Amino acid sequence: MTSTIPSTQAPDKDEVARVFKEMLRIRRFEELASRAYTQGKISGFLHLYIGQEAIAVATADLMKDGDRVVTTYRDHGFAISLGCDPGACMAELFGKKDGLVGGVGGSMHFFDKDKGLWGGYAIVGGHLPVAAGHAFASKYLKDDAVTLCFLGEGAMHIGATHEGMHLAGLWKLPVVFVIENNQYAMGTPLKRQTLVDDLTVRAPAYRMTSDRWEVNDIFETRRRLAEAVERARKDHQPALIELLTYRFRGHSMSDPAKYRTKDEVEGWRKKDPLYRAEQRLRDDHGFDDEAIESIDDAVVDEMQAAVDFADASPQPDPEHRFRHHLVEDV
Repeated sequence: MTSTIPSTQAPDKDEVARVFKEMLRIRRFEELASRAYTQGKISGFLHLYIGQEAIAVATADLMKDGDRVVTTYRDHGFAISLGCDPGACMAELFGKKDGLVGGVGGSMHFFDKDKGLWGGYAIVGGHLPVAAGHAFASKYLKDDAVTLCFLGEGAMHIGATHEGMHLAGLWKLPVVFVIENNQYAMGTPLKRQTLVDDLTVRAPAYRMTSDRWEVNDIFETRRRLAEAVERARKDHQPALIELLTYRFRGHSMSDPAKYRTKDEVEGWRKKDPLYRAEQRLRDDHGFDDEAIESIDDAVVDEMQAAVDFADASPQPDPEHRFRHHLVEDV
């Protein structure tokens, strides 16, 4: 099998510009979603992915056809990076008929199996056995696919998490569990959740390989994730990866995030992969303000068009709430 691990050579100008734009697409989508929420266009919960975009973009870059993402309620970034239509994503947030799942899933339940997104899940830790089930199906069917399961660090203390990881290790399933450690489980810092800083110390108990790093460079993140994915694909070797990242907004729109200091936030902003990619374009490839603004303007126009699409989309039919309960409906 040909290796899928990205080259360690320095990326060229076009590649840096591409990943910068892809991360920016998620950020601008989330910012406009936040504005729409304050305008009363979005109801319920809204969990933003601002600050963690590099993880979703790196993941989309290394996936093959048939690979699956199973993730948490903070799922918009994966949908955008995997190629879901931004208009359909925004319409889903608005609860409209043209949304990804017809407007009945909302922020926490994006789903598009044709793009490899097998769901955002609202129950903390409850999706890990689901991901193990996807990986079991891949092994049984010999379809050469890998499941990537994303979870927050708070989910590491849930019983279903142990169950899913235990089965993955016991049965040698092609799955990579990725902890997006954004430092807070809602408003609870890591030091109040666990006795250890390194959550991958649990990997040997499940006979998983492990890796752990701070996400400040999208290219490093893509390369190291790809190594785990390739082992899962070739050897059915599950992995536990911990990505140290940061969310720049509160847990949800109702959270003012007053439990953090300005110095803490500013320290992480300097390590923001989106900011660092922009600096790379400026310092290494001669991009000036006009060039950066041109990329940004195009992205803003695309995401504003998504908002306009969602505004124009009709409300779902009342009968739609009864669809997709049975496999025959899919």
